[in-house]
Amino acid sequence: MGASEPSVTATEAIEGPEFNASRRFWAAFGSLLVVILASALDATSLSTALPIISRELGGTAIQAFWAGTSFLLTSTVFQLTFGSLSQIFGRKSLIISFPDPIYCAGGGGILSLTEVVITDLVPLRQRGTYFGYGGAVWALGSVTGPIMGGGLAQAASWRWIFWINLPICGIGFVMIVAFLNLKPVPGSLFAKIAKVDWVGALLLTASSTSLLLALSWGNVMYPWSSWRTIVPLILGVVGIFILVFYEAKVPHEPIVRLSIFKEKTALVTYLGTCIHGVVLWCLLYYLPLYYECVKGYSPIIAGVSVFLRHLPSLQPQLWLGFWYPNGAGFDGQSGLDGLCLTLGMGLMYLLGPDTSIPEWVFLNLIPGLGLGMLYNSQGYASQAAADEKDSAHAATMYTFSRSFGQSIGVAIGGAIFQSQFEVNLRSYPQLAAEATKLSQEASSLVEIVKSMQPSSPRRIMIVAAYADSLKVVWATMTGLAFLALLTSFFTRRLNVNRLLGSEQQLQEKKEDDDLGSA
Repeated sequence: MGASEPSVTATEAIEGPEFNASRRFWAAFGSLLVVILASALDATSLSTALPIISRELGGTAIQAFWAGTSFLLTSTVFQLTFGSLSQIFGRKSLIISFPDPIYCAGGGGILSLTEVVITDLVPLRQRGTYFGYGGAVWALGSVTGPIMGGGLAQAASWRWIFWINLPICGIGFVMIVAFLNLKPVPGSLFAKIAKVDWVGALLLTASSTSLLLALSWGNVMYPWSSWRTIVPLILGVVGIFILVFYEAKVPHEPIVRLSIFKEKTALVTYLGTCIHGVVLWCLLYYLPLYYECVKGYSPIIAGVSVFLRHLPSLQPQLWLGFWYPNGAGFDGQSGLDGLCLTLGMGLMYLLGPDTSIPEWVFLNLIPGLGLGMLYNSQGYASQAAADEKDSAHAATMYTFSRSFGQSIGVAIGGAIFQSQFEVNLRSYPQLAAEATKLSQEASSLVEIVKSMQPSSPRRIMIVAAYADSLKVVWATMTGLAFLALLTSFFTRRLNVNRLLGSEQQLQEKKEDDDLGSA
């Protein structure tokens, strides 16, 4: 994996000068917050608009769910590669050289790089605070995105969803050019190109894409027994094994630095983060269907309702960020997170056609709190479990793990919902003959159901089948949340008193070659 060098390990404590955030630091950090907001809006604004998009384009439920899955898949597969390239070419150089694919084609690259840059700017002891700020901005974008997407789809055109974010992207790009002045990475361009782990990047992209495709369309587009599912699944798993062997033996700057997995806390944290991503994105994409079809709300009101689910996640992002620098969070705090999420997801099972507004508002509070707390506890734990020289790689693996879970979360939720919806429709003799067709149109069916009379027997049966199908999705997510809770029992307290070890720290005095600095 390349030459080793002396480093501060995850359990060593080194005292150093107290970190003080300067005005130059806040300007640089503010540029990161702007692009985090843009990435969050980009990722979440589509969910409430899917029924309208599906109706206008004549798409099936599978195709509607794939609108979200394809976005996340593209976002996920390049995250580790972006992180590795930023080690070689510099963070800033990578961002200003590839603004379009990072900002607007997926958001995954910018999300991972903002986490990485925080490890360049802030020592580990204070890092949780600034992860908290970033998480709060992400949560703000997450609660605003569904409202914005639903509003545009209802009042203007859903196509505006893909354009409205460009001004924020532009502001973030200008701020990064002006304020994110990190120490440059030495070496010529050709020397840096020679360091790139091209084979590792190819293996990672091909194997993760193959694996994600198989997990995404298994029992959705094709049965699990189909060769179209089995072949990419096998190729993906074999590719991952080949990647691990290659990364351990060959490259000097590996795409995946295997040393970040040596601590047991890191392993279970990445697993818990992946599960968190599954639950988070399953809620984001399927809770709006409850509000729009079962409750009959418009896309805008559905967005506001989803806002109320995300709102409780804002506060934990901030106060947990201040809690962790005092050393807490590794011997029970993440267990509280998982317990809160498990309980909250279990309560979601109570959502039905007759649930009143005060009831569904209350039922959304607890899972929102659990999801919000997990954002910080998992990110900070993954940092504390890594050597300081591996902080950037740990940050990238953390965002990759969550994005991987988000990718399969949309697909898993879609597979469960669609198959259960067909079963529930067949339980009504009046709908049995149409069950397959209606289940394939589950997303566009939302707008059709809204046009029916509230007292229509057909509408009542479809809504009941819809609500009961979503209950199975919530029950499955409850089981996964419990699995995330179990992972917390395998973590341990780690020391966070370490000096900042990044080679790309903030330049407090502006250099003449700002635009060329990393």
